[in-house]
Amino acid sequence: MSFESEFELVPLGQVASFINGDRSTNYPKGEDYVDNGIPFISAADLSDGCVQQSGVKRISTAAYERLRNGKIQDRDVLFCLRGSIGKLAYVHPNEAGAIASSLVIVRANAKIDSRYLYFILRSQAGQQAAASLNNGSAQPNLSVSELQKVAVPLPPMPIQRQIAATLDSFDDRITLLRETNATLEAIAQALFKSWFVDFDPVRAKIEGRTPEGMDEATAALFPDGFETSELGEVPRGWVFKPFGALLAHSIGGDWGSEQPEEKNTVRVAIIRGTDIPDLQNGRDNRVPIRYTSEKKLSTRQLQDGDIVIEVSGGSKDQPTGRALYVTDDLLKRFDCPVEPASFCRLFRPVDQATGVLLGQHLRFIYDQGKTWEYQNQSTGIANFQTMHFLEKELVAVPPDSVLNVFSGTVRALVDRTVISQIDELSHIRDTLLPRLISGQLQLPEVADAH
Repeated sequence: MSFESEFELVPLGQVASFINGDRSTNYPKGEDYVDNGIPFISAADLSDGCVQQSGVKRISTAAYERLRNGKIQDRDVLFCLRGSIGKLAYVHPNEAGAIASSLVIVRANAKIDSRYLYFILRSQAGQQAAASLNNGSAQPNLSVSELQKVAVPLPPMPIQRQIAATLDSFDDRITLLRETNATLEAIAQALFKSWFVDFDPVRAKIEGRTPEGMDEATAALFPDGFETSELGEVPRGWVFKPFGALLAHSIGGDWGSEQPEEKNTVRVAIIRGTDIPDLQNGRDNRVPIRYTSEKKLSTRQLQDGDIVIEVSGGSKDQPTGRALYVTDDLLKRFDCPVEPASFCRLFRPVDQATGVLLGQHLRFIYDQGKTWEYQNQSTGIANFQTMHFLEKELVAVPPDSVLNVFSGTVRALVDRTVISQIDELSHIRDTLLPRLISGQLQLPEVADAH
């Protein structure tokens, strides 16, 4: 796909330089990696247009200084050439690091604004242009020489900067909404940990205190003591149950076919494990649309309160077990039925309240690293031992009175998340750029369109 533009189209190689990482013997080895060092950035560290510092590998200062090229600078664009072709990030001030071999640095020259360049490469046309140049087989691969030939629209510099500023305003709003979501999710997790892991309300009552932040009616629902069960100490009147005992239905996912076939006639959206973090955070929706049979869909179609869990595709650095709690709001973002992919599994809880509890339980054990206990890695791909998990993973289950209060509180937090607003703003932002560069929309009209 090429850009439709009223402005001059010029090859990328004329407006930016392309800098590969150092692939010589200076490339970092095992002993060069340290806990506290300089980021050595790979495609896995790029998310939502930024370098995610939390999980990035780091190298020593000596290893960094040996590298002859591939060192990032302020306003660089990092672009993925292998694997996740087109994945990219913008380098902000005070970020340091060097790139791994899967990336290339695209460094704007004086002819193009660096933020405008970033938005052009991130646009649908930019991503499709990169994907069309894939010359790999088993693994997607893109050569720098081909990428340099991609023709991009080059408005006058003032217009470039106006376009970038307009799109940045959308990004700023989306960032604020994501921060709101993160706060709501943190509140839900804190409540789960307090009630179902640390049993804070029970311990407070044992000590003669009123449970913190709790009204009298809710506090009265909690016991003032523990009892010993064969599975461990539990609040009086509560029970430990295997995770599987709290499910009404569980089935592996589906992949269907890319195009309609004799049996696969139903158009569906299929959620993969890699889609889970994006869907949770309102990021670009890349859920594939495929075709399946009515029979398969009948047992896999997602509904409000279901849980999708990733059961295959982990690595030595990332376990399987990522989970997505499904809501009506999420399902309404698609114009067709939705089901889990074949590397995922559908968990349907026995009721809505239990589903809220299980969704928070899965989020907690994944964040705590407990899902590593259920990995089975005989090849390069890790698999989740689902049956073992369903039998051995224990959930503290309270009386319905406590469960209903917890479910109502957390579900209210979930329903307050603004994923749909993020999705809408992202869509507007992504459709603005092609309209601006094609001349369909002039900058003074942007405010009216917004």
